[in-house]
Amino acid sequence: MNNSSWRVTQYLREVAQQAAPGARLPSVREVMRTLQVSPVTVQRALAALTQAGLIEARPGHGTFVRDVPELHRLAADYGWQSLALGSPRAIAGGLSSLLAMPPPQARALNIGYLPEDALPLALLAAAGGRALRRPGIWARVPVEGLEALRAWFADETGGAYAANEVTICPGTQAANAAAFRALAQAGDPVLLESPTYTGAIAAATAAGLRLVPVPMDAEGVRPDLLEEAFARTGARVFYCQPTFANPTGAVLSQSRRAEVLRIVRQAGAFLIEDDWARDFSLAGDPPPPLAQSDPDGHVVYVRSLSKCVAPGLRIGAICARGAALERLRTARLVDDFSVPGLMQETALQLVTAPSWPKHLKALRADLRARRDQLATEVRRQLRPDALRHVPAGGLHLWVALPSGVSDDHVAREAAARGVLVGSGRHWFPAEAPGPHLRLSFAGARREWVAEAVGVLANVIETVTQA
Repeated sequence: MNNSSWRVTQYLREVAQQAAPGARLPSVREVMRTLQVSPVTVQRALAALTQAGLIEARPGHGTFVRDVPELHRLAADYGWQSLALGSPRAIAGGLSSLLAMPPPQARALNIGYLPEDALPLALLAAAGGRALRRPGIWARVPVEGLEALRAWFADETGGAYAANEVTICPGTQAANAAAFRALAQAGDPVLLESPTYTGAIAAATAAGLRLVPVPMDAEGVRPDLLEEAFARTGARVFYCQPTFANPTGAVLSQSRRAEVLRIVRQAGAFLIEDDWARDFSLAGDPPPPLAQSDPDGHVVYVRSLSKCVAPGLRIGAICARGAALERLRTARLVDDFSVPGLMQETALQLVTAPSWPKHLKALRADLRARRDQLATEVRRQLRPDALRHVPAGGLHLWVALPSGVSDDHVAREAAARGVLVGSGRHWFPAEAPGPHLRLSFAGARREWVAEAVGVLANVIETVTQA
């Protein structure tokens, strides 16, 4: 479903949910006029809601909210489930709110993916067409993934891994989840940069691990505190984003890279290197993966394609050596056997096409412009020190709020005024040392960025004075 169809569907869903059973919905022409869409788009939305059982068409009379029998409208008693389920093992926290589809007309600065107008839709359609014509596309594929796609990922590591050390995953969230389960046991401590990716926090929590935050600064994780954390906890896993960390955009400095690897080797531990933003370097080439400097298998390397291609193409890879490789493949096997061959072949056809490097170049230029405009407005309309660091890559800005202000409160008030932002507390494995917001420049549009930041500035001022 494209963005227009989704927008119309959500609009009609809200109308139906607010109306009484049997109420008549607006006509196709009324919806076309209200939302400025085509009749085909409206008909698709009506068909989707009819199939979902929310509405029904009455030929010659219009479309009506479906009248549900009284028995189905009575409140059911689900209280017994609380006792049966017990305490939750996974808490999505901010992850679910970040993945929620934004309402129509919202100024979405909280999305961690490329917007539809930045997706390589024509290239994807062509790649998908070529993939469909490949012999055996619907047949079984190896558990570890297509050999040619694994070879592409291996080549992207700069020779750190061979193709037989790569396993294809349905995105890096699945890769990280498998890594946490395979490399540690429930109850074990795991070290994470603080702040860090909220999806990694959720995956480690779901694996039953004990989260230990290790503070970072503008140069990445602090080696002195990392060494202290290993010594104090006896942890054997450290999750790290050395290149354009989410949410801060920090890059592990050259002076710290060797020290971090030394500390990991000394602890006899694994380092999960989440290299999600390598394709989003906006100021020259990014530093090489840490995995290139690790001959002994301490680094488990994770790479995404979903981020730079499209959220609907769930493709990533996890790379490892030695016994860890087999553990990781077993963890992936019990999840879903393998990633569908059609999706893998589409990804391969896309990234090996001559047009792919050209697309990435244009994408980076577009993201650079979006970043610069959003950063300029944040520094102009918020406090001078609200944005201490403009990242050289990634998709996000990490904005500091005045001391004592609730980031959750600011995010809720901004959402009520149509501006969506990420509450910073969700990116901390433990208590946040101060309030922050994560703003994604990927989805920022030139025509409304200044207005959206103005709304945010007004909200912050109102909350601060309350």
